[in-house]
Amino acid sequence: MTTSPRTFYLTTPIYYVNAVPHLGHAYTTLIADTMCRYRRLAGDRVHFLTGTDEHGDKIAQAAAAAGETPQAYADRISAVFRETWRRLGIGNDDFIRTTEPRHKAVVQAVLQRLHDAGEVYFGEYGGHYCFGCERFYTEKELVDGKCPDHQTPPTFIKEQNYFFRMSRHQDWLVKHIAEHPDFIRPERYRNEVLAFLREPLEDLCISRPRSRLQWGIPLPFDENFVTYVWFDALINYVSALGGPGAERFDTFWPHAQHLIAKDILKPHGIYWPTMLKAAGLPLYRHLNVHGYWSLGGGKMSKSIGNVVEALALADKYGHDAFRYFLMREMTFGLDANFSEEALVTRFNADLANDLGNLVARATTLIVNFGDPTGDTREALPSEDQQVHMAFAEATHALGLAMEEFAFQRALAAIWEFIGTVNRYIDARAPWVLAKDPTKDKRLQSVLVTLADALCCLGIVLDPFLPTAAARIRQAVGHTAPPRLEAAVLGRLHAIPKVEKLSGLFPRIDAKGEQRSGATMLKGASDQEGAGRSSRISIEEFRRVDLRVAEVVAAEKVEKSKRLLKVTVRLGAESRTLVAGIAEHYDPASLVGRKVVVVANLEPATLMGVESDGMILAASEGNTLTLIVLDRDLPAGAKVK
Repeated sequence: MTTSPRTFYLTTPIYYVNAVPHLGHAYTTLIADTMCRYRRLAGDRVHFLTGTDEHGDKIAQAAAAAGETPQAYADRISAVFRETWRRLGIGNDDFIRTTEPRHKAVVQAVLQRLHDAGEVYFGEYGGHYCFGCERFYTEKELVDGKCPDHQTPPTFIKEQNYFFRMSRHQDWLVKHIAEHPDFIRPERYRNEVLAFLREPLEDLCISRPRSRLQWGIPLPFDENFVTYVWFDALINYVSALGGPGAERFDTFWPHAQHLIAKDILKPHGIYWPTMLKAAGLPLYRHLNVHGYWSLGGGKMSKSIGNVVEALALADKYGHDAFRYFLMREMTFGLDANFSEEALVTRFNADLANDLGNLVARATTLIVNFGDPTGDTREALPSEDQQVHMAFAEATHALGLAMEEFAFQRALAAIWEFIGTVNRYIDARAPWVLAKDPTKDKRLQSVLVTLADALCCLGIVLDPFLPTAAARIRQAVGHTAPPRLEAAVLGRLHAIPKVEKLSGLFPRIDAKGEQRSGATMLKGASDQEGAGRSSRISIEEFRRVDLRVAEVVAAEKVEKSKRLLKVTVRLGAESRTLVAGIAEHYDPASLVGRKVVVVANLEPATLMGVESDGMILAASEGNTLTLIVLDRDLPAGAKVK
């Protein structure tokens, strides 16, 4: 785990305003936000840039179709991007627009510098032009004579323009990539750029005649031409810092890293470094490239009309869940499939079952059995030391993964520790220790370890699940701003003031609705009455899975007189159930008892609390009693 302060400058692409934000934009910006949150957590000095690209043919066409001026259209769509990022909780430090005066000034300064250095010349060119991509394609780049991205035939255009001597820097770029193998990463994209550079590199057309296109930044040395949109857009990474000589540029540019999707690898991996070299500016440190999200096997793209409106799911299931799914589902650099079903599956398995269940169990146990006056400043038992070692290993793996933008690996490391703590609770069984006064110190030691683990999780999860992590820290009384250096198990020696935290991530049912409860099963239904229950076949009865369960914790359900929320252990598995027994049993009296539960029912919701099963009880009049065993059996034993 790296804790020494560093300087870190991360950019997303600036998004083209020919359409509103979609999943592809959101993924890039969310993982950039996560990375910057992680680096701030580590104490680094961070600058996070995103923005919008607002010049070119497509913008002029989209504005005309909307009956607006290009500037009014760009203003409107750019505002949608800013609002979307605000709504998703993205904390960028700057938002650059290519129509801003600060950007135009730096673009023209760089162009003039290149022109003065002899890196730009005037010439004539004829080629296959895709208006969707706003670029010329070679014959080799076309697929069946069509643009590979838009799947439409390009238009052959022949016109006079200005050209950047990009071919002059080809050998230098090949050498630089060879000497800096992590310049473009993952490796597959470095190899892709090198493969492209095996062919002679053509010079780059960097202008468009104003007789054809007015919407762009005029060339400083010829007002009859505007700047090619890619030559304009790439310079935003420099112009947002004030340009060469500005204090912010000198501070952050030496530490620049770009984050892009693979469809814009060529401009960032070839155009941009050669532009910087020709202009006498230092290169960025890393180009980090991710894959595509697909739906039904096809790339998501507004231009070909198959974008799923996935951003709506962020509101439906929560922004934490949305960003978690995107990072956990995609291996950085590879493609991934998006579906609501996959999101729900990941939500229930990882967030509801693993993390949410751990937080509910641990906080309930600490509140029910913890002694805030106790001190556990003694040598830790070996099993507690193993938990500490597991967290140290997790944070080490987390640090290595984040250095490589491997968000999936980072989360897997944290979830391995979550599993360790869940198994630790089962093995140490605090509810059993609470019955033995001679083991009070051992009980307090276990509870301190749990509180410490939750506090550390509330810190390391902050970049990935900002809202949930803050709730966890609040529940265990951690009020200081989260810092990675504070996430070290073993610093806590007494039980802090803890609040129960349940329902952190309520389970989602098959209909996409979040559930929060279940009912108690009585000996006969209330409607039928005793002695008039309907008959079922032996085959139907065999489908009912009855199990012995040990009550780990119990508490009243808020705003309900009848319901208790009960945490039970079924062997190595823990579950939460809701039972209508609050008028008959005090919650504290249930802890440690063995009850019988129906284990294979569909989860249900009562009063906003999810319940995965039913507790068996019998009732007569105003008397209700739980079904109990006359001999002791282990939790999880099958009732026949």
